[in-house]
Amino acid sequence: MSRLLRASILLMFLASCGGGNFSAPRDLENACSIVAERPQYFRAMKATERKWGVPVHVQMATIHQESKFIGNARTPHQFVLGIIPVGRQSSAYGYSQALDGTWEEYQQEEGGRRARRDDIGDATDFMGWYMDQTERGLGISKTDARNQYLAYHEGRTGFARRSYESKPWLVEVASRVGGRAERYRVQLASCGR
Repeated sequence: MSRLLRASILLMFLASCGGGNFSAPRDLENACSIVAERPQYFRAMKATERKWGVPVHVQMATIHQESKFIGNARTPHQFVLGIIPVGRQSSAYGYSQALDGTWEEYQQEEGGRRARRDDIGDATDFMGWYMDQTERGLGISKTDARNQYLAYHEGRTGFARRSYESKPWLVEVASRVGGRAERYRVQLASCGR
């Protein structure tokens, strides 16, 4: 095998190992713009809607709040004395900002070992799985973006204990998620999605 051929094969292999496009879509305020720019997002969300019954607009609003559609999003670092990094605020990662423990539970029950939080298809499937369990366990409709988000953020046990009541900022965020879901629903209908 010639050197040029070996070098070409190595270069293609290395290029294929590179990270994906984890940047956010250009216009996060317009659902039609998001799905036009990233059709793979829409395909993944439609698959989740078919499998779990969670509407696309609810998924989109939750992902917007959690990661702004940035596939490798992480929580900020924490610092001691304002300068010494001591780790991240939590293990949340990816489009869905799933925590390590919850993601591992999903992998065991549904997603398989190869599921990745920075893969839009796996992330939306995780959200569908989680919200389906939330509806079955707490009776929160999959179309209720506000309360689904509260249960998503606080965990089902925290939601059942009403832990969000001591967090007015979170209640406001959840209301914004609900409003965004409704805007996304109307926008998606206007562009025939």
